[in-house]
Amino acid sequence: MFIDTHAHLFYKNFDGEVDRIIERAKSAGVEYIIVPGTDLETSKAAVELAEKYESVYAAVGVHPHDSKNWNGSEIDALESLAGNKKVVAIGEIGLDYYYDFSPREIQIKAFEDQLNLALKLKLPVIIHNREANDDVMNFARRYKESGLRAQYHCFAGSVEDARELIEMHHYISVPGIVTFKNAESVRHLLSRVSVENLLLETDSPFMTPVPHRGQRNEPAYINLIAEKIAEIHHLTTADVAKATSYNVHKLFGIGMKPELSFTYTIGQSLYVNVTNRCNADCVFCDRKGEAVINGYNLKMAKSEEPPAEVYIREIGDPKQFKEIVFCGYGEPTIRWDVVKQVARYVKENGGSTRMNTDGHGNFINKKDITPELAGIIDSVSISLNSTDPQQYAKLMRVDPSMHAEMLDFAKKAKNFTRVVLSIVGLNAVDSKAAEKFVTEEVGVDFRQREYF
Repeated sequence: MFIDTHAHLFYKNFDGEVDRIIERAKSAGVEYIIVPGTDLETSKAAVELAEKYESVYAAVGVHPHDSKNWNGSEIDALESLAGNKKVVAIGEIGLDYYYDFSPREIQIKAFEDQLNLALKLKLPVIIHNREANDDVMNFARRYKESGLRAQYHCFAGSVEDARELIEMHHYISVPGIVTFKNAESVRHLLSRVSVENLLLETDSPFMTPVPHRGQRNEPAYINLIAEKIAEIHHLTTADVAKATSYNVHKLFGIGMKPELSFTYTIGQSLYVNVTNRCNADCVFCDRKGEAVINGYNLKMAKSEEPPAEVYIREIGDPKQFKEIVFCGYGEPTIRWDVVKQVARYVKENGGSTRMNTDGHGNFINKKDITPELAGIIDSVSISLNSTDPQQYAKLMRVDPSMHAEMLDFAKKAKNFTRVVLSIVGLNAVDSKAAEKFVTEEVGVDFRQREYF
């Protein structure tokens, strides 16, 4: 299931064809389409399309290109349009200093007024940014504590900008440009952003993906964008569709939250949702929130934690997967006996195993469990997060002494299995220093994973 979050189906070159375009989109697996307006007239047209087609939703707003005559009176009209139950956002709004079709000071006023309207109506916003990145980022920082939530459409910033916006709980998206031959910088940026922070968009009728470049774009081509993102992240297209569709649900309220999963597939690996319980409370973890990853619901009460037999039944033949990974929104060593039982089954049946952990397993189990890794856990990925005990404690909301506990676990575990120490890609964390520390002082492998 795909959701195209940005398609201007009111453009003249769609006239008379919208019925067929919607049908082609459905045939291509597109379940929903969001149509953002660019001025009052097209915002009304977007609402009319949403009322006519069950799969279409609308956003209403005035684009920077069309804000030249902005005087603030437009807000009442937009608020009236936003009262329609199928309006899910204020947009497309923002700043465009490339064309400068509207004076910059007026663009800024229109943008600010519409951001405030979105806050008033408790709606997210869809933001346009072209050659105006400094001002757009300054707006994001100014509204950081306001509760504003946004999609940064056709994202135009840096990796550092993306991280900063994601830390504010915003989403980014790129259209067909990701498939262009000369778009290596876009693909690199996307490689550094988890799919949990991405949305899919075509920006129809513009930005047509390869191999249709040069033709009019339409929502049916969204799969080409999803395929490229899947390739970048070494995932399946279904993984990208599932994750981004749930992101749409979180931001725009379209669709439903999935049912609880005990195991879940990402790429060629099967993940085991061992527990939601954890002795840490990381600032970047959604364990106490929705606890959804890649579109899978891992929110599980202690009373819902299944025995090893349930996991074994769902795994089936472990050789059909690249690896079986013990990883959920919790610390797997809290249920170490269950992990061992399932891991033995996997190894006895020719499979490969990995455990993602905070490295507090010895502390949790009140004994050294690292010798028990031998022969049943092929690799352990431990959350280093920071080389500084104080920063570590703040990020994970634990006592600073747990930093030494984690390092001790890593040094002992490397005698029995492969160990990888990882950090989350946050602007505040020195990844270069972390890599040097891990490889030279601890003597294990290093990985940086992106924040979501």
